[in-house]
Parts: sequence; structure tokens; C-alpha cells
Amino acid sequence: MKTRGIKDFYLPKKIALHIKFLLFCAAFTPIWGLIIKVELSKNFLINTFIIMYIGMEVLYFISQKIFVFKFNPLKKEITRKDITLIYLFRLLLFYVVALAVGSLIIVLFVYISHFIRESELPPFAWIPEILQGTFRGLVIGLLFSSPVFFFVPWQESMKREFELREQNLIFQNETLKNQVNPHFLFNSLNTLSSLVKSEVEIAGQFIGRLSLIYRYILDNGSKLRVTLKDEVEFIRDYFYLHQIRNEGKMNLIIELKDEDYNFEILPVSLQLLIENAIKHNMATPEKPLNISIYTEGQNIVVKNNIQKMATRAVSTKIGLKNLNERVKLITGKEIKVEETASHYLVKVPLLK
Repeated sequence: MKTRGIKDFYLPKKIALHIKFLLFCAAFTPIWGLIIKVELSKNFLINTFIIMYIGMEVLYFISQKIFVFKFNPLKKEITRKDITLIYLFRLLLFYVVALAVGSLIIVLFVYISHFIRESELPPFAWIPEILQGTFRGLVIGLLFSSPVFFFVPWQESMKREFELREQNLIFQNETLKNQVNPHFLFNSLNTLSSLVKSEVEIAGQFIGRLSLIYRYILDNGSKLRVTLKDEVEFIRDYFYLHQIRNEGKMNLIIELKDEDYNFEILPVSLQLLIENAIKHNMATPEKPLNISIYTEGQNIVVKNNIQKMATRAVSTKIGLKNLNERVKLITGKEIKVEETASHYLVKVPLLK
């Protein structure tokens, strides 16, 4: 198991946190005795330590249920103000629940401890007295523990929201720089130039598809999700231009069912995979490049046969890495890459 630095005692994060709870309770127990001005006897220190530690563990469990959750940026764009307001409301809810549960735990502990020592239950008149001290102790304890139960998850959510925005900007930049690359446009214009002279009708269709491609990218490059149907139509237009330039050398096989179109996907994600397949494989009329698109569970799969070029194109894999980072941030999942001697495939998670 991965270990961490000195701040976590070189232990896994979850284990280190509970060790910190123990150390905090051990240190704070005599301080609490001095605050309430009682004799620091053995019984007081042991009982207070046990109550405090059990209380912290229970409160930590409650805080995990209240604070630990992930915003879905695909349903609604969450601002930092929204995150802060949501966490402040949950902090108030946490204090109410924590005070109620904490008081109950301490009252039960006192009653059980008294019963073990005296073999009889204490009178109910003790309850107000116990609750008075308990309430005061819990308020102070909660104020001290707010950084653990509130600030840390709030900060993590703020960081995640910032990373999502940063990755979205990076992806938009990569879209303009790589996906709509000048090399592809240059080749398309060369093909168009030759078509205009020889096949005017096809040239008109070519211009229409080319305009649809760039319109789609401009309209959807900044979005977090698009319908799978729209993305597939975009892929058809994109692949059409390659087929005109490489007639009879490559095939696109789309095997999607009607229910598959209920899904959504990150925009311009499939195009990157199609482009990689064309870039890194040779294609001839005798040995065409075959690219298949189909679904597998809640993933869409782009698969192609491997036909290595004599001179292989340099691959930085930056595009695939950026796509994976976006998928991971938005869906919590990762793309899966599988390669055999004959085929290369990538699975991209779909969105509901």
C-alpha cells in the first residue's frame, strides 16, 4: 500500500488520520481537565480520553456522510460561491447532528461506566448535569475539529472545481491546436482543389462536409457533453473527407443500436481516436484500414486493425492523455486501451 510523507507518519492517509485522532485526544484530555478545573485523576483521564476518541470517530463517520460528495459539473455548472454556500449549510447540519449524537454517546457512556463501577444505574437527575458539560465540551471540540470535518473536504471540492475548469480550457486549446490541425485543413484544401477541376459535384459535397466539421467544433468545443448521435454524425462527416482522399483504402463501420443514442459523450473525443488510427497505420486498396465503432456496456469502443507503417509517425500521446484526464475528471472513470498483435482499441466511458 502506498505510504505518505512525514505529516502522515509515512502511513496510508486513512490510517494516519485515525492515529492523529488518538494523539489529539491524548493531548487534549488533560487540557480539557484544566479548562473545567477538575482533578487530573487516572479515572478522569482514561474516561475522558475514551469518550473523546469515540466521539471523534463517530463525528468523523457522520462528516463523511454529510461532506464527502462529488458535484456533477455536467448537470449544472458549479461556481465557487455555490460550493461554499453548500458546505456552510452542511456544516450547520453537521453541528446539529453532531451535538445530538455526541450528547447521546456521552450520556450512554457515563451511565454504562457508572453501572459497571456501582452495579446500578445513576438517577435520571444526572442527565441535565451531564448534558450541560457535554454540550459545552462538544461545542469546543467541534470548533477545534472544523478544519478536519469541514475545511479539508471544502478545499478538495474547490480544488476539483478549479481543475475541471483548467482541464476544460486545456482541452479547448488542444482542440484548436491538434484536433483542427492546419495539416488536416491543408490536405483537405488540396483535395478540394483537385476535385473542383475534375468532379464538381463531389467538390460541392466535400465543401459542405468540411463546413459542417468546423461548425461542429466551433459550436461544441467548449461544451462538457454532447449527444452520441451528434458526435457520430460529426465522425461520419470527418471520415468522409478522408475517404475522398484515400478512396478504397479505409472503411468506417458504425455498429450502434437505437438505445445507444440515449447516451452522451465528451465532444470531439471520437475524432481524436479516428485521427490516431489513420495517422499511425498504412492503408492500401489491398489492405484497407478498417475502423469500427460500437458500444460495450456503458463504453463506446473505437477499434482498428494494426498495419504498421515502414516509417512510423512520432507519437507523443498527449492527445490521448488529455482526453483521459478530462474523462477522469468529469466521469470519475478512465479510458481503457487494449492492444494485440492485430488490433488496437480504446474504450471511452459514455454519459447518461
